[in-house]
Amino acid sequence: MPEVYCVRADFGKYAKQFLDGDYVAIGWIRDVNLTDIASRDELYPLYKAAYPEDTSNIVIGQQVGQIARFLLEIKAGDYVITPDANVEFLRYGVVGPDPSYYFSEINDGCPFRHRRKVEWAPKPLRRADLSVPFQNTMRSSLTVFFISQRDEFLASIGRQELVTTPQQTVYDAYKIVLNQVLELTAEEFEVLVTHLLTALGFEGSEHTGKSGDGGVDATGELNVATLAKVKIYVQAKRYQLGSKISAATVRQLRQAIPFGGQGAFITTADYHSDASEAAIQSGFPRIGLVNGRQLVDLLIEHWDAIPEDFRNRLGLRPGLVRI
Repeated sequence: MPEVYCVRADFGKYAKQFLDGDYVAIGWIRDVNLTDIASRDELYPLYKAAYPEDTSNIVIGQQVGQIARFLLEIKAGDYVITPDANVEFLRYGVVGPDPSYYFSEINDGCPFRHRRKVEWAPKPLRRADLSVPFQNTMRSSLTVFFISQRDEFLASIGRQELVTTPQQTVYDAYKIVLNQVLELTAEEFEVLVTHLLTALGFEGSEHTGKSGDGGVDATGELNVATLAKVKIYVQAKRYQLGSKISAATVRQLRQAIPFGGQGAFITTADYHSDASEAAIQSGFPRIGLVNGRQLVDLLIEHWDAIPEDFRNRLGLRPGLVRI
């Protein structure tokens, strides 16, 4: 069974070279051909010679571990993901047959010389279509790492035959929680989303839903260690499970987003593909889309920060199991 790994292209900087050259690459120990390396232990003296300034055993172990993962753990037939230069997307492909590792002397604009052959898929994955845990995994600061959401990835690219966990079992759990959420009134759902914004770290989160609000049901401001501030304008809508929100509905929210702000649409349902495209259309405020499954992920992750009266109203206990 294939596994799934991420190999970053310096946060997307060299993604084009990866795709054009049909490879994925890393840059450590730049001037040594690693073709004959057969074990992790063989990498330690090479790494220490290349980076004598690194004296921490923890740092050395982490870096050598990533190199070993790239050389020895990733195998032919495994999938690799790399973030695109456009942060909204992820590129993915299949590692080529062994020997897929080669030491490159080619000057193609990418300085990483340790490469493995990859057959890239023509279409990228949209980050927003992935579960919250999957998106959190992709935020790792490591360059080479294992993706634990293997079944979700395989299902998202249409390889259901490789999924080892029955997909229906996963979806039933989400359905149970969403049906409980649908028991809320429209106003209660908007207030729940407001509490969720606070749990996510937004300051001054406020429920604004009322007649003539332009589609904005909640607002909040994210202050990231005083480095950046983002004001968000949220539309929260309950829709029956199985329904999909159109691009036109998403576009309507744009009109209520002031200059410099960003939008978010949070729902119990899902979105048409053209709605996802409209949400990130160039020249307009970005609108983050959270579907029902992602909403459940967020509730699980921040359940303890939701006020007790809402937790009781939903009739769920930690882990979002029905009481």
